[in-house]
Amino acid sequence: MEPIKIGIVGIGRAGWGAHTNEIADKEDMFKIVAACDIIDERNEIMAEKYGCRTYTKVEDLVNDPEVELVDIATRSIDHYKHAKMALDAGKAVLVEKPLSVEYEEAKDLMDNSNKPGKPRLFVRHNRRFELAFNEVLKTINSGILGDVYEAGTTQRSFEFRDDWQTLEEFGGGLFRNWGPHLIDHCLHLLGAPVADTYSEFKQVTAGGDSEDHIYIRLMGENDRTVTLSLTGAATLGVGRTFYAYGNRGSMEVIGNHVKLRYINPEQVIPEPVANPGAPAMSFGKSGTFATKTPIEWIEKEYDLEGENLSQMWTHLYKDFREGIPYPITDEEALEVIRVIAMIKNNTKITKIKKSK
Repeated sequence: MEPIKIGIVGIGRAGWGAHTNEIADKEDMFKIVAACDIIDERNEIMAEKYGCRTYTKVEDLVNDPEVELVDIATRSIDHYKHAKMALDAGKAVLVEKPLSVEYEEAKDLMDNSNKPGKPRLFVRHNRRFELAFNEVLKTINSGILGDVYEAGTTQRSFEFRDDWQTLEEFGGGLFRNWGPHLIDHCLHLLGAPVADTYSEFKQVTAGGDSEDHIYIRLMGENDRTVTLSLTGAATLGVGRTFYAYGNRGSMEVIGNHVKLRYINPEQVIPEPVANPGAPAMSFGKSGTFATKTPIEWIEKEYDLEGENLSQMWTHLYKDFREGIPYPITDEEALEVIRVIAMIKNNTKITKIKKSK
């Protein structure tokens, strides 16, 4: 295997804290040959650890003849500028999410990549490979829940965040941080084009001027609803959850723990016929609410094991070296940015008064 020679732009929380760690066990696939940061100390650390060349200007790194793939891990507001610079230099590009802060920028990047004679462009949607998400999607598509009319996901934490990702001028906000992952999930759970949206943004505990508490409802052309609850201001129910409701069963995933309750797929339930007369004097089978047909329930409970979000890099390598298509398509990546930009640009942030 011939390693892809990488130049990382931005040696911060993403570039250093995530990307370098994710490829640490993939030395046969990736080799860091260059790094770029405006902070000298970070460049010195990269040079010492990887023996790579370092730069303080992005244009110098993208013009390094040894670099095959430019890994953009800078602030969100700079993703478009830096990715465009690398593409114009003829280099393949991996962009940390979000691909850009505006849809037209994202479209411009896609228009100048991934076509005959153009460089490859990859978006780091590593949570596309999240076990819980894929289990829910597989279960919905299996049909055992019947016609799924609602699904959703949550990501909850509690923090008094105060870094650049709380500032609009840098493309900050929790929605542009976690949002690309979760909107990508929601669009797949929706299973149809978006027909309408509803959203609420609040700033509760974070500093800056952007949102840290988000509620979104997507309505699909298939009449399915998908909800997203994303917050950095909740002290209970922290972590990741998913749910799906169908007319023959339901599913919930808390962390990696799955619960299922659905009607035996082989059982035929007669269509209920509304009776306009007076109901019986008692509840239950002879009354109003319960079906007269005993339901054959199937109940399951199990844990998912083997989470490996860094497999995104393996898919990138297989595309770049072997021509096996990267599983996140251009259309999917663009739709994530379109929906995020549409919601973000049309939702007012309500600031919650902080107690002293």
